[in-house]
Amino acid sequence: MPGPLSGVKILDCTSVVLGPYAAQQLGDLGADVIKVEPPDGDTTRQLGPRRHAGMAAFFLGCNRNKRSIVLDLKNEAGRRALLRLAGSADVLMHNFRPEPAARLGISYEIFAETNPRLVYLATYGFRADGPMGAKAAYDDIIQAGCGIAMLQAVVADEPHFVPTVMADKTGSNCVVSAVLAALYEREKSGRGQAVEVPMFESLVAFTMVEHLYGETFVPAVERMGYRRLLNKNRGPYRSKDGYFAMLPYTDANWRELCTLIGRPEILEDPCFKSTALRLGNIETVYATLAEICSTRTNAEWTALLKNSNVPHGPVQSIEDLLDDRQLAATGFWKEFDHPTEGRMRMPDIPPRFSRTEPDIRRLPPRLGEHSVEILSEAGLSRSEIDALIAVGATRDGRAQ
Repeated sequence: MPGPLSGVKILDCTSVVLGPYAAQQLGDLGADVIKVEPPDGDTTRQLGPRRHAGMAAFFLGCNRNKRSIVLDLKNEAGRRALLRLAGSADVLMHNFRPEPAARLGISYEIFAETNPRLVYLATYGFRADGPMGAKAAYDDIIQAGCGIAMLQAVVADEPHFVPTVMADKTGSNCVVSAVLAALYEREKSGRGQAVEVPMFESLVAFTMVEHLYGETFVPAVERMGYRRLLNKNRGPYRSKDGYFAMLPYTDANWRELCTLIGRPEILEDPCFKSTALRLGNIETVYATLAEICSTRTNAEWTALLKNSNVPHGPVQSIEDLLDDRQLAATGFWKEFDHPTEGRMRMPDIPPRFSRTEPDIRRLPPRLGEHSVEILSEAGLSRSEIDALIAVGATRDGRAQ
């Protein structure tokens, strides 16, 4: 059974992570995603370990369920070919900043004239109409600017980046939701539209869900920052043989935990009587949890809390995840034989659908592997395709 987006055609003209990871998610859901790459390919084709040039681990992580076509958009023939492809597409995504996009001649107006039903999505660092709109931005710049890096100073004494590309991947999720919303609206109106997804504004909104806090009210009733999170003593806590995470969050959680460990006196302490009081005395709460956690091993805590409703779990490394029992039981890790790259491992598609189950239909493509196939589908003759190859506007990746 095809995925829920079966029949949707997406032109993915993005690179690195922000756009490609979003396009992969849409491909996972069943869309026909055509990855449009420059002659040198996406930068991530060169990042990380690889068996062959142009097929590095970073690229393989966010480019499955796609076909690859090479189009040199600095070449007039390449731009015309993209316009031809857009005539039958539902979505075109790119991450060129406004000025480079204008120089390349790939503005919304040009595509809307050819295909008024097209959803045209541009995603980049900052909203185009602001003073930073023309600036380049990568994950580090956005983590620094949106407050996330400085939040790390609470526990690390100086700003630090979260060691994952949080801004890119959070921005990717915003791209996915924006594409789906625009497609849904098009089903009602019959018209496409231009959509802008900026990383900076998306990450500020993401960070401020809990940290706007007292500034939610005008005038402010308290300073910004959710106190429970902005505390050096927040877990994970040391156990007898490692680290363990536990979060008795509700009143019922606390009653259950104190019963299980035989410490009813904790519940009589005014600091623990309600959620609001615990938040107001968060340092005492964390110190108590640290003392409690130190009394047992991870295995003992897991056994004790196994049938409880107290949220808990061991602290795992990324290597531990390859053997995680939850992931193993649900078949999360998938292995495939790639025609050129050999045996590969990749994570499953997280959402499950009862009727239109998503599937990993295509493994990450070689550069330009599908150029001829895609151009043929768009109605170009073999001689027209050969002419594009001759002027360097495309390349036949099958010849690699």
